[in-house]
Formats: sequence, C-alpha cells, structure tokens
Amino acid sequence: MYFCVYLFYVIIYTIKMSTSATTAVILEKRKPRKDGSYPVKLRITYQREHHYYTLKNNIGKSFSFTESDFEKISCSRPREPYKEISIALSELEKEARDIIESLPLFSFEMFEKKYFSDNNYDDVFSALKSSVDDLKKEGRISTAVGFECALNSLKKYTGKNILQYERVTPSFLNQYEKWMADNNNSPTTTGIYLRNLRIIIRKAIRDGITKIEYPFGDGKYQIPNGRSIKKALTLHEVGLILNYEGKDGSNEQKYRDYWLFSYLCNGINVKDLAKLKYKNIDDGLIVLIREKTKYERKINMRPISIVITPVIGRIIDRWGNKPAYPDNHIFNILEHNLTPTQEYKRIHQATKMINEYVKEIAKKVGITQNVTTYTARHSFATVLKRSGASTEFISESLGHSNLYTTESYLADFEIDEKRKWADELTKF
Repeated sequence: MYFCVYLFYVIIYTIKMSTSATTAVILEKRKPRKDGSYPVKLRITYQREHHYYTLKNNIGKSFSFTESDFEKISCSRPREPYKEISIALSELEKEARDIIESLPLFSFEMFEKKYFSDNNYDDVFSALKSSVDDLKKEGRISTAVGFECALNSLKKYTGKNILQYERVTPSFLNQYEKWMADNNNSPTTTGIYLRNLRIIIRKAIRDGITKIEYPFGDGKYQIPNGRSIKKALTLHEVGLILNYEGKDGSNEQKYRDYWLFSYLCNGINVKDLAKLKYKNIDDGLIVLIREKTKYERKINMRPISIVITPVIGRIIDRWGNKPAYPDNHIFNILEHNLTPTQEYKRIHQATKMINEYVKEIAKKVGITQNVTTYTARHSFATVLKRSGASTEFISESLGHSNLYTTESYLADFEIDEKRKWADELTKF
C-alpha cells in the first residue's frame, strides 16, 4: 500500500520535472578570456538538454568574472560591490523564469522567441515600458512618469516581470483595485494607473498583438472615478488672496502672483504658464494652445484667447523677463535649450513653490481648505458658472474637448450654497 503511494508521487514528480524547464546563472569556464575571467551565462535545462545564453548589463555589456569574484557574487550574503551585481543577475534569471511560466508548453524555440523578441508589445509590462520610453523621447515627461508609476505598481502587485495580456480580465482588475485600496492608494491614483493600462490594452487589441476580449466597459470592469469635494474657492476667497499684503519683490508675492495669473488666465496649469512667450501676446490678448492638447488632439486644436486685464498686466510688468523679445519666456521659470527632463524639473519645482506659498497665504487670510494650483483652475470655472456664464463658454475657455469634462469641474459647489437652496424647499 505505502509502496504504491510512494510510486504514485514518484511518477507525478517525474512527469512534472520532465515538463518543466529550470534556470541557473553559471560561470562558463570552457571559454576563458584573456584577462582570466569567464563569461556569465544563463543556463536553461529542459529534459536533460542544456542551452546557454549570454547575460548583459543595462548598457549591453556582457558579464564576466574571475572564479573568485563569482564566488563572492554567488554567496548567500554578498557584500558591495558584489551585492548590486548579484541582484542584477537574479533579476535577469527571474525574467527568464517568468517567460518560462508564461508559456503554455515549454520549448527552447518558444522561449527564445520571447527572450530575444524585438517586439516591444509582447506583454503588458513591455508595452508600458515602451510607452514610457516613447513619451520621454517626445518630451512628455509628466505623462511618462504616470505610465512608469502604473508599470511599477502592477509589477509590485503581480510580483513578476511579465504580465500576459490574457491575465488582464475583469476579475484581475477588480482584485488589483482592491489591492490598491488595501495599500492606502486613493481611487484617483488607482484610476490614473488603470486608464494608462487601458490605453495599452486598446492599442494591443487594435494592432493585433492580442485577441483577448476587451475587459473594460459596461458589464465588465469600470475604472473608479476619484472625486474630492469643494476644490473651488468662492469669489470672496479669491479676493482675500488677491488683496493679501505681502512684501514687495518677495518670493511670497511672486508665487502668489503666479497662482493669481493661473486663475485669471482661464485656469491654465503651471506648464502652460511657464512656456508662455511674449509672442503669445497679441492685441491685448494672450493666445495659446495648451501643452496637453497638443498631444491629445492632432486636429481641431482650438487656441485659448485670454483678455489681458489690469491685474494680469500688472503681474507681467512686475515679474516679466526683460527685454520683452518675442521668443523670450514671459516668466523666469524656463530657459532656452533645456532638455525635456530639465523642463519637467523646473516646472515641478515652480508648482511646489506656488503651492507652498499660496497655502500659507490662505491660512493667514482665514481660508480653511487646501489651496493648490489645481484649485486655481477649478475656481476659475466655478466662479464663472456662479456668475451666470454658460457651460459651453467655460468649456471653450478651459480648452476642453467635451462638456462632460467641464461639468466635472463645475460639480463642486460650496456647502453653504447647497444649504441655501435646501432651505428654499421649506419656505412655505
């Protein structure tokens, strides 16, 4: 009886081992180099057959070490600088194991096709990484960061370096959303990551990379919409910031003015503000196309026209670069010949400084809510709506492509106004 059970498990184990490929990182001692080192290889073993693959670092150089160095790398607790190399080799081996696990049935041919593939869309993670690289080349650093964060989050969730398209089902997406919530991520963050993932899935289906059923939409998985209440200031609160007495020429005054400039100029973001040049000024107007719109819509890009009010004019006179040549930036945030990464860092720093100073000013004048550059855009839209402007006019001013987006900006009215209308219901 016991022998039969033992024999059964031996057979199962033998079958399992015969259908699984194993990996190992080894020193190939058959081919020594002139400096006494040996190349490092990835060895794949399947049904007693061995195949060897050269391992390279992130700049494409092959790994090679002496026997002594390789022992220090391969030990259970390597020290620096060997520890960093050990981690890199472990990640390369894990990548190979992930490919093996993704194959329905292992063969060296199928493994090599995946391992050496030039197709950047073979799986979800490689497609996300390819998008990050393309966005960076286009200078769209902020968008690239969003895709990179989505990639890192999904890798952390799956614990793998490869995510097959077939795994992205409504059930997978629901479980990921729950995992994000359990790890203290907001619905807004989850929504941003999943919208980036949705772009990748759509592209893969459209390009014929995968034939999976589209997992998003009605009756499938719905991406959560994060919404925080009361993003906009009242006109009175904006006036408190405008009339705040700061020291002339101080950073406090400058960054307060940048916030006001954003609010008064149709709620443009800091990137649009930073990229403004004197040639954007034409006959009493500031005319621009939003940076975001340049990439989202290649046709029918509507320029935004902003009337230069006395307050806008004073801000330009106070902080504008001199001389006012057409190709000069209006404000001293960006310079000529910066790389996209340098531009991104400058804009990020300017946004940080505006937020820091305007938050302090808001506290000093008695505004209790959190005030940021994002508040300026919502306040512009909401103040106009309360003043009687049509949604269509506000949508055009914001540079939106549809009214639905504009309506989401106008949904956050202060609680006092809601109470006022609620009181009207009982004035019999």
